[in-house]
Amino acid sequence: MGIHVIQSGDSLWAISQKYNISIQSIITANGLESAPRIIPGLALYIPEGGAVIRSYIVKPGDTLSRIAQRFQTSVNVILSANPGIRPEWLYIGQKLNIPSPVRLSMQTLGFIVPYSPDAFLPIFRQTARSLTYIAISAYSLTKEGYAYAELEDTRIIAESKRLNVIPLLMIRNLIGGEFNAELIGGVLQNPVYRRNLILSLMNFMNQKGYGGVSLDFEFIPPPRRQDFSLFLRELKNALGSLVLHVNVHAKTEDMPTNRIIGAYDYKAIGEAADIVAVMTMDYGYPTGPPDPVAPVWWVEEVIKYSVTKIRPEKLQIALPLYGYDWRTADNLTRAYSMLAIQNMALSTGANIQYDSYAASPWFKYWRGAEEHLIWFEDIRSITEKYKLIDQYSLMGMTYWQLSLPFPQNWAFADKNFTVEKART
Repeated sequence: MGIHVIQSGDSLWAISQKYNISIQSIITANGLESAPRIIPGLALYIPEGGAVIRSYIVKPGDTLSRIAQRFQTSVNVILSANPGIRPEWLYIGQKLNIPSPVRLSMQTLGFIVPYSPDAFLPIFRQTARSLTYIAISAYSLTKEGYAYAELEDTRIIAESKRLNVIPLLMIRNLIGGEFNAELIGGVLQNPVYRRNLILSLMNFMNQKGYGGVSLDFEFIPPPRRQDFSLFLRELKNALGSLVLHVNVHAKTEDMPTNRIIGAYDYKAIGEAADIVAVMTMDYGYPTGPPDPVAPVWWVEEVIKYSVTKIRPEKLQIALPLYGYDWRTADNLTRAYSMLAIQNMALSTGANIQYDSYAASPWFKYWRGAEEHLIWFEDIRSITEKYKLIDQYSLMGMTYWQLSLPFPQNWAFADKNFTVEKART
C-alpha cells in the first residue's frame, strides 16, 4: 500500500514511474479526471501489490516471534517495518506495523436513504463487494409505534440479494426529516406501542425479505434509557436469527442524563444486539466551530470506552463519506462528498494541510469575500481509522452514506481487506 502526497514539481508521469504503476491506475483509484490537475498537499492512494500492512498493539506475553507467527511473517520483516524497535524493548500498548500476507477480515455496512434508486443502483453495484450489509433507511414510525415506509425500497432489496449483500430495514424516529425525541420517547415508555412497533417491523421484514433491522433512534429522552434496553431485548427475541443492528451516538464516558447520549446503556445494548455501530463522526458538526469530522484521537478514545462495555467482535465504528465546509464568519456549514471536496480543492488551487494529531486533512479557500474552511477525509486519514479496527479486533466499519463518492476508500478496501459475507 502506498500513499504519495503531492509536492511542488510532481507530475503523474513521475509518480507512475516511481511506483511502477500506470497513470490510469492512479487516476481511477483517486477519482481524478482524465486530464487532472494536481496540487501540493493532495494525498494520492497508490494501489501497489505485495503484502498488506496490518496494525497490532502489543499485549502481555507477546514476543516478536509470536507476533510474526500470528501474521505469517518474520521477525526481520517486522523490524524493517518499524525502524528503531528492538525485540528486547517491546512494551505493552506499543503499536506495530506488520507487513503480512493475511488480510484483515471484517464485516461492513453501508447506509442508503433511497430517494432515487435509479441513481443509487449503479453506485451500489460498484461498492457491493466491499459490503456485508446495506441498511436501507426508508422507514419511520407513528406515535402509536407503527412502522411505515417513507421511501421505495423494493428494488434495492432485490439488488442487494443479487449482489450477496444482506439488506437491513433501517428505521429512524423522524418527523418532517428531523429526529424527534418526543416521538420515540412516547413509544418506548408504552408497552403496547413497543409491541406495535415490533409487530409492524416483523411484518415488513417478512413481506419484503429483509435480513434484519438497523435502528437509528436519536435524541431518546434519558428517562427512557431502561425502556430502550428493554425494547431491544423484546425486539431481538422476536427477530430470532435475524440481525439486530443498533446505531448509537459516540461517547467516551457514561452520562445518563445527557440529552444526546444519556439513553444509550452501552452494556445493555451490547448484550441485546448482534451488532452495535458507534457513530464516530460529527465531532466537528454543522454550525459548530470548524473541527475535524472524525479525528483519530477521539475515535480511539470512543473505542477504548466502548470495548469496556461491548464485546469488540460486535462493534463497528463509522467512517463518514462526507466532509464539512464552514463559512468562517458565522460557521454556516454545508456537507460535501469526498470526491466533491477533492475537486473543489483542485479547482480552487487550495493549499491542503494535514493535522497529524487528528490525522485529518483540511484547507481554506475564498468564495468572493467569504473565507471557508473544509475538514475532510483522505487516504491518510482513513488508513489510520482502519488501523484502529485491526488494533482493537473490532467487527468492522460502517459508511454514511453510499451515495457520496469516495473512490480512494473503495480502492483501498478492495486491495487490503477481506469483507465477510455474513449469513442470516
